[in-house]
Amino acid sequence: MDGMSAGVISALWFGILTSISPCPLATNIAAISFLSKRITSPRMVLLSGLAYTAGRMSSYAVLGFIIISSLLSVPVLANFLQKYMNRALGPILILTGLVLLDIIKFVVPGFTIPQRHQEKLAGSGAGGAFLLGLVFALAFCPVSAALFFGSLIPLALNNKSGPLLPFIYGTGTGIPVLVFAFMIALGVKSLGRWFGRLARLEYYMRKITGALFVLIGLYYFVIFIFGIH
Repeated sequence: MDGMSAGVISALWFGILTSISPCPLATNIAAISFLSKRITSPRMVLLSGLAYTAGRMSSYAVLGFIIISSLLSVPVLANFLQKYMNRALGPILILTGLVLLDIIKFVVPGFTIPQRHQEKLAGSGAGGAFLLGLVFALAFCPVSAALFFGSLIPLALNNKSGPLLPFIYGTGTGIPVLVFAFMIALGVKSLGRWFGRLARLEYYMRKITGALFVLIGLYYFVIFIFGIH
């Protein structure tokens, strides 16, 4: 498997893990449920779910592209990253892993959309759902911030992928959303039970991913900083 293929798989996994972590998952389910209450047609529920997901994907792709382009547009910084990126990956992955393991905790400043604006967007069809996903994607929680800024952006810089990996990451965040939109459209009543199961699964998936990040970070640390092969 080449570096880009591994990067695509990693970005997709980071996105899925982000979407099923407690804060984004609760936001996504609330958003889809909110949309479905104002739409009577199951087909339109699915369409709104797709539009909401497309909004999240676009938001992550654009944000990732802006960050990556900004970093690479400064010659001194671009040369620094090219020369020292592999050395920096070790500490970055270790710190990200410690966040996923809940050993390091921090608070991400957040924002909310006033209720009246949410209702207006929800009532304006697929276009409103797209804008809702676009905005909600930017409401980072500690886990999503660690995965996006601490893992995805360094991975994209290292692979020189431009907006591709952030877009793949956005696709990953949308997969669980589409599943819940499909369940709501079919009239599934047991979302609470599925939410509980997914929350328990996410806990173990996040811990395993965090431990892998620490181990891979230590590997990079030993290879690229201490030069031990």
